[in-house]
Formats: sequence, C-alpha cells, structure tokens
Amino acid sequence: MRDMVEIGMGRTARRTYELDDIDIVPSRRTRSSKQVSVAWQLDAYRFEIPFLAHPTDALVSPQFAIELGKAGGLGVINGEGLWARHADVDAKVQRLTEVAEKEGTEAAVALLQELHAAPMQPDLLAAAVAQVRAAGVTTAVRVSPQNARALTPALVQAGVDLLVVHGTIISAEHVGDGEPLNLKTFIAELDVPVVAGGVSDHRTALHLMRTGAAGVIVGYGSMQGATTTNEVLGIGVPMATAIADAAAARRDYLDETGGRYVHVIADGETLTSGHIAKAIACGADAVMLGVPLSMARETPGSGWYWPSAAAHPSVPRGAMLPYAIDEERVPLDQVLNGPSNDPFGSLNLVGGLRRAMAKTGYCDLKEFQKVGLNVRG
Repeated sequence: MRDMVEIGMGRTARRTYELDDIDIVPSRRTRSSKQVSVAWQLDAYRFEIPFLAHPTDALVSPQFAIELGKAGGLGVINGEGLWARHADVDAKVQRLTEVAEKEGTEAAVALLQELHAAPMQPDLLAAAVAQVRAAGVTTAVRVSPQNARALTPALVQAGVDLLVVHGTIISAEHVGDGEPLNLKTFIAELDVPVVAGGVSDHRTALHLMRTGAAGVIVGYGSMQGATTTNEVLGIGVPMATAIADAAAARRDYLDETGGRYVHVIADGETLTSGHIAKAIACGADAVMLGVPLSMARETPGSGWYWPSAAAHPSVPRGAMLPYAIDEERVPLDQVLNGPSNDPFGSLNLVGGLRRAMAKTGYCDLKEFQKVGLNVRG
C-alpha cells in the first residue's frame, strides 16, 4: 500500500525513499563470501559482476570498455558522445579537464557542448565498436530515443552485441518532430537485445517491459553534485522506491507473459559498495555505475566525472567534478576487487557486495533480492 501524504488542500504526494533511507537486515545464518556468486546474465550474455559503466566519455573509452569487460562487467560507449564525433578524443578530454580545473564548471560545460556540436561520424563509432569486439568482450552502445532509428543500423553492422536506448526519462513511444519512435516495433525489428531507460515508476517500467526490452534502467544516474536534473527540471528519482516499483513491474510482467523475465538495472545513488548492495536488495539485477568508476586509472577523464546529460546543447543537466585526482586514482581491479584502504566503501566494490550477501546468508543475486530491509526513523 502506497504511503500518500497531503501536501496542501486537494493535493497529495507519495512518500518515497532513497537508498540512504534504508538498511539491510541480516536474519539468516551467515556463510563464507567464497560461496557467494555475483554473476549475472542478460539475454545470451553472462557477466561475472553485475556492473555496467554509465555511458559517459568521462568513463568509457573503447579501452576502458575492454578492461571492464575482462573484469566481468559491461562498459557502455556513448554512441552520441565524443567517440562518435572526434578522432582525437583523448586530447579533447584532456582539454576538457584542463578547462574545468582552471576556469570552472560553466566554462567546461560550454566546451563540452561545443565538442558535441560536431557532426557524428558513423565510421568513428564503428571503429570503436570493432576495437572492443576484437578484444573478445561484450560490446554495448548507448543511443538516445531521438537518434536510435538513425544510428542503430550502422551499429548493428559494426557488430554491437547490446543496444542501450537511454535518456533521462523515456517512454515506450517517443514523440518528436519527425516520425515517432515506437520502441516495441523498433525492438522487434532488431536482432540484438535492447536495454531501455530510464524510468522512475511502476507504470512506465511495465510499459517498457512490454516493448520487448531485455532490461529496463531505473533512474538517470543521479549523483549529488554531478547531476542537476532535479535543479533544472524538478525531476527526482528516489532510488529505493523506484527500484522496488520496477521490481514489482517485473513480477507483474512475468505473470502476464507466463515467464518472460526482464532485468532491472539501477542507475543512480550508487556511490559505495553499501549502496550497490541496497540497490540489489530492493530488486535490481545489476547496477550502472558512474562516480565510483572514475577512481580507476584506466578512465579517460583522469578522475573527473560528468554524466552524459551534461552535454545537452540547450539544457545541460550535469557538472564536471573531480572525484579522484592523481595519487587518489587506483587500478580498475582495485576499485572492483580491492584491496581497499578506504573505510567508506568506494573501493573493493565487488568484495563489499559479496560480504553483504554472505553476512545475510544469501549465495546469489536473485536470492539476495529477498533480504529484509528497514527504513530509518
């Protein structure tokens, strides 16, 4: 039963919860973390860790996608970002970080917009996909609903394994100036699985599941300071509630179809291994990480982070912020698997998740979705 409160005469609002509002409650016998599996399978693709990288040029270069793929996760290249527009992306990213450091966020965002104003070059994007594919890891590319129809044929031809149709908030049918994008028709015409999002409620999640999507992204990558969607649009996604709602939609759709399972991917509020554990406890099958991965030396952003929405030409919804500079940066393997010298959960993300599952007595991710939860008073 939803908790509705009156915020004024004739107007009610739902009480919702963020990941920081809840706690995991151990209530079973503990087990060794060595007995815990954090493997995850999306369609035909198996991943040893339930982590995707947020599709921002601050994180995902073809080389980083390869390294994350070898580590068991999935790097999602931004198909409308710098890798699709410039041949010298490393130099462009270095210029961005220098401007951000010397002139501030507004100047950096203006430069980011300028760089994204360059025309997209399908051959550059195809080359990036080919580089990842040649390394033998799963390839994934993000496109917006507005450009999905135009960009997808070249991506499929280049050999992309997974397509991510991703925006701040999307619906089953996108209406624009041109021909509307009907996701159900669009997905039915493709030979590759599609992950779509973000969504923030049960109804939209269920509608996206009915399009044939293999996975649904919940949230828009919200991270305090880095994302400004709430400040710009007034839209917020309290992730604990949103994930639980999407998980309920997954159950409803499973019953509706007689067994088709759609994966729920949480994108937002996941700064630490504790947040990751809470997201999966609320019902997520995997998490899309942004800021935590910026600590890795292998990222092109040199410790700086910005969400993909920061480059919007007229309504940017993100800032460029330094999260790990110089000596604070560590190898990706240490971010994922430790060892950690940070007592706040920003390193050894896989180990923290494994230990949370072991302490509560669960041996796989699906079972861990049944763990008890408390709401903080």
